[in-house]
Amino acid sequence: MTTTHPLNAWLAQADSPPLAASVLERFDAYLALLLRWNGRTNLTAIRTPDEILRRHFLESILAARLLPAPITTLLDFGSGAGFPGLPIALCRPTLAVTLAESQHKKAAFLREAVRTLQLPVTVHSDRAQTLTTSFDCITLRAVDSMAESIAAAIPLLAPGGWLAVLTTDALAQSVRAAAGTQRPAAAFPSGAQTVHDPDLQSLPGLPDPNPDPLDKSSYSILWSDPQPLPTTRQQTLLLGRLIFA
Repeated sequence: MTTTHPLNAWLAQADSPPLAASVLERFDAYLALLLRWNGRTNLTAIRTPDEILRRHFLESILAARLLPAPITTLLDFGSGAGFPGLPIALCRPTLAVTLAESQHKKAAFLREAVRTLQLPVTVHSDRAQTLTTSFDCITLRAVDSMAESIAAAIPLLAPGGWLAVLTTDALAQSVRAAAGTQRPAAAFPSGAQTVHDPDLQSLPGLPDPNPDPLDKSSYSILWSDPQPLPTTRQQTLLLGRLIFA
């Protein structure tokens, strides 16, 4: 009798396709490494294997599957123990992923995880704000001071880039507000607006796109509806697209 891997069982409950056996093996290796390091370094307050799989891995896998298909570069801003950046790299191997983590011990863990999992992932062991490149997509999850982190992340997005924030339902509106107002005045003209983009039609649960053309005299933040993720915290993924003049 074949035993279903817990990740695939939870993915089935979320109506999401299963992971291949080869990918599951790498997630198992990631889990083993995380548990070993967490015994001596406080990487995550969640310490049981089942909770790590469900709360950290499952959320990150579902987020990876909701990210727009055309993106090619991704920055995980304040990566911590690698969530959601490392699972995204495992699920979307064509993405060029950078993990930014300024805490020395966590950055050391990320480098060891990248080596163990044999991933072509870059670890930036400094504050993300020191990066000089831009990215198609930036993810933020459980970062300190979300509003300030969003303000720091926006200038690192490429034109037309995507901001992907994993947050809770209760904080969704404040995250939207931060993305709409917390921006360097010199970097962006005034007149940010929230509209719908036809490119978002492929994402589930969206309203009809706004037929009006985008106002190219300003930049726009294009939000999808929150995508609920099946965890006890009612975690939500907000996808925002920034269009630059």
